[in-house]
Amino acid sequence: MKHPSPPRASRFARAARGGAALVTAVLLAAPPATARATTTDPAPSRAEVYQALGLDDQPADYVVLVDTSGSMNQDGRYDTVRSTLGGFLNGMSPKDHVALFTFDSRPQPRYVGSAGDSAAIMSKLPAAPDPAGDTDIGAALDAALTELERDHVSAVASVVLLTDGEHHPVAGSGYPDSTGPAWTALRGRAQALVGRTELAGYALPLGNGATGAGLLGDVVKNTTVLRPDSIQDLGAYLARAGERTRIRKAQLLLAGDVGQGVTAQWQDAGRSDLTDGSATAKLTLRSTSRHVPLTVTGASASLGDPSVTLDGLPGQLTLQPGESRSFDVRLRGRLSAGPLPYRRVKDADTTLKLSGRVTSPWEPALAPDVRLNVPQGVRVTRAAVPLRATVGSAGFLPGVLGGGALVLLAGWLYWRRIHRPPLRGELLVTRVFGDAFTDRVVLTGRAVTLRPPSVGGRGRVRGRRRSTDTGPRIDLLIRYTPDGSTARESTATCLPDRDVVVNGVSFTYVSGRFASGPSDTFTGSPR
Repeated sequence: MKHPSPPRASRFARAARGGAALVTAVLLAAPPATARATTTDPAPSRAEVYQALGLDDQPADYVVLVDTSGSMNQDGRYDTVRSTLGGFLNGMSPKDHVALFTFDSRPQPRYVGSAGDSAAIMSKLPAAPDPAGDTDIGAALDAALTELERDHVSAVASVVLLTDGEHHPVAGSGYPDSTGPAWTALRGRAQALVGRTELAGYALPLGNGATGAGLLGDVVKNTTVLRPDSIQDLGAYLARAGERTRIRKAQLLLAGDVGQGVTAQWQDAGRSDLTDGSATAKLTLRSTSRHVPLTVTGASASLGDPSVTLDGLPGQLTLQPGESRSFDVRLRGRLSAGPLPYRRVKDADTTLKLSGRVTSPWEPALAPDVRLNVPQGVRVTRAAVPLRATVGSAGFLPGVLGGGALVLLAGWLYWRRIHRPPLRGELLVTRVFGDAFTDRVVLTGRAVTLRPPSVGGRGRVRGRRRSTDTGPRIDLLIRYTPDGSTARESTATCLPDRDVVVNGVSFTYVSGRFASGPSDTFTGSPR
């Protein structure tokens, strides 16, 4: 009973751990951070990248199908296959799984197991092709798919077909023709394998009439037909097939790193105090990749508030996969006190902006086969920068309050000068009808209360300064009630040296100073 294959992520866990161990070793041997920030290391080769990824620790499945029909004796084809196939096997990792089949009238497994000993694998090949053997490519592909349908197949699988003829099976073969239901079933099985492994085919036609090699592409959709100009080119094409398998390993392993870059985060949770014009905080740069080193060049940070600058980032730094590095950055500047610079503690939130170019030293080595699509800019994940400072002048508020008090005092004095000028002269109070007694009131102070004993009643007098063509003058504002009630109270304005009648009482305003006669009554109290 077959068991479901484990997820691809788990199949690469061991490889990832191997790569992490290698990266750790590189880090331990690397120069200090300050040196890395100023030194540009040479770009690694593709072989070095593969080594850092630990591709040899990632197993791959190879099924090699070698034609041993009689025609392979022509032009030394089979001998060439034997001499070059060993080099192809040497390029495999001991963790790889190889299944070597020969096929003519029927397929025959020669070796199934680890790819660690290429000499042992090659020793399983027959010394010569079968002179009477036919070419049953369908049966050979059936055997290859059966091998890959086993439990725990590797995440990367390749079928390599080497033939010099066309499909020419013996009578009774399950694949009598190059088309038909049997071939449809093969295609369905290959498509089902794609859901479990990253399957590819490599067909190497070894002669002009080797049309049967193309049948691999009918079964395995992701097939490359390599066409050597001569049998002597076989080694180079086998090496190319091996390199493409390694590329597929790298693509699968680095799929999660495509589009990954560097993020920046403001680390300090509290507010940075800029009262003294500078403050220290922490800024963290983090690589979001799992396997790819990333380099940031020209890194510089700024804030949304142009009055505050930020420095402390190195001009260049390289982050290993998943590495985070925090930097002590210095803020310089002062927060604005605003239009009212009174002394207070001000909180402000500004925005972190970070520029710089992000690249990977692996990109040139892997291009164009593996595209990492590293974002060129640094992505800011926590952009809010909280600031605090004591701003404004300690003397501003007292000065404003004192100035306001002075303005109010000046305004009050001006109002008092206009509406409450000092009174001078006298006010003669006489009934219009009746007795002719006159009360004479001396005007002093800024207001006088009237209680004329002869006339009776009650009132109040104050002045108002007026500007005229002949100069300033003081009019009297008279408020009087004959019986002391507010209901009969009336008001009037009396100009200097004129008179006015209020409630049947005549008021004469004598603006000069006169001595009171012995028959006059003097009354009134200044206020």
